[in-house]
Amino acid sequence: MLGLNYKLEELEKNGKSILTGIIGAGQMGKGMISQMTLMKGMTPAVVVDINIENAKKAFLHAGVDEGNIKYAKTAAEADAFIKDGKSVIADHSDVATKSEVIQVVIDATGVTEVGAKIALDTILGKKHIVMLNAEADVVIGPILKKFADAAGVIYTGAAGDEPGAVKELYDFAVASGFEVRVIGKGKNNVLDFDCNPDTVLEEATRRGVSPHMLASFKEGTKTMVELACMSNATGYICDVRGGHGISGEVKDLPQLLSLKEENGVLNQYGVVDFVNGIAPGVFVIVTSKLPEVRAEMEYVSMGKGPNYILYRPYHLCSLETPLSAAKAVLDHQATIAPMGGLVSEVITVAKKDLKAGDYLDGIGGYTVYGTIERYEIAKEMNALPVGLVNKDTILKQDVKKGDLITYDMVQLREDSFILQMRRLQDKLFA
Repeated sequence: MLGLNYKLEELEKNGKSILTGIIGAGQMGKGMISQMTLMKGMTPAVVVDINIENAKKAFLHAGVDEGNIKYAKTAAEADAFIKDGKSVIADHSDVATKSEVIQVVIDATGVTEVGAKIALDTILGKKHIVMLNAEADVVIGPILKKFADAAGVIYTGAAGDEPGAVKELYDFAVASGFEVRVIGKGKNNVLDFDCNPDTVLEEATRRGVSPHMLASFKEGTKTMVELACMSNATGYICDVRGGHGISGEVKDLPQLLSLKEENGVLNQYGVVDFVNGIAPGVFVIVTSKLPEVRAEMEYVSMGKGPNYILYRPYHLCSLETPLSAAKAVLDHQATIAPMGGLVSEVITVAKKDLKAGDYLDGIGGYTVYGTIERYEIAKEMNALPVGLVNKDTILKQDVKKGDLITYDMVQLREDSFILQMRRLQDKLFA
């Protein structure tokens, strides 16, 4: 993000601003909108939410005068309000994706089916798309990136999300000439594969978050999705299914995340993993073959080597996301995006014993969770991506708790947009 502040200041100085559409005014969206109003050269011009009151409150909490907030039914109506200096709210994504003046759209819905449509509509509308929806990205990111490239727009993940924060460290390390051996993130709670929205309800209510979202954190699916995003953007793989998930302090990680023959846990380098105990940080582990570089790393208190950790102890979630929107518009660059076809998949595992005829419910629910696996292995097993599971997914046979669920075990909703996109992606990248 070097120099982005000066470019935004220059925009504002010249009376210009990046007009942004935000879709989803939940916890992440509201914070993002408030932060964007404090930035130079950025304007949250349209906020869309299926609950129009959420969109309105997002502007009010950001200090926008109620009389300056206008509801628009169509993109044309929204554009007229924007040109008049108004802040626009809407309850349909088309108002943002089909706008003639919006330059970049941010998907903050977190819903895979919805995010897939928002992304494609935005790309077809010749606008940049920022996906604060990693769950959709790990299913159909490659094809969305391909369509965006063809349309001459940017498809990108979000700064502030762990994958985006890791990619910034990774890019810095590679540009500096280091060999990057491991990339990853912290997790702030021990994996609990049995948790569901009911078991976390009290904590979720106390913290003011969605029970489904909190369950997805505790069960680990969210971590697996984030690792898969990192993997697909760098080519790094999971060393073992689900990752090692060791516990440790930052200072210990260069040794712990080394090869087994070096008294670590890894079978190979070039991997993604997570660590209990260092959240909310992200890290990359690097090395150098040159003695002078190692000597200076020790001199600057990075340890004796041969492995060293570059650690960022925070990520600011959606508060950083507008930077990705600005980078897309001003620099025509992504913060993080798939490098080609999928490298890793987040596959579906049964949370409990299930019977034929049962409905599955998806990420953060009662029936399944996701775990990371190499794409080639997942494909060979015919493993079902967890991002394709929704409340209309029907199980065709009995499965036991902990069993991997495959495509042939379920009946998927054939009119699912993300499923159709995934099938097309599988053909294109075959």
